[in-house]
Amino acid sequence: MVRRRIATVVGVSMLTISVTACGTLTGAAVGAGGGAAVGAATGYGAGKGALIGTGVGAAAGAIYDLTKK
Repeated sequence: MVRRRIATVVGVSMLTISVTACGTLTGAAVGAGGGAAVGAATGYGAGKGALIGTGVGAAAGAIYDLTKK
């Protein structure tokens, strides 16, 4: 169930990124994938790791967008 939800979120995020090419969304998608992998590997939970990774990645992407434009 959790893997299906994560796959759906990542898939929609990638589709959105390909359309908009926004750094914030890119950061969120990369963060979600990385957070899910770390959460699953450490036993913390892929879902919780994905949520934390999404927040951190989105913040990093927004900062990147602000400083590069």
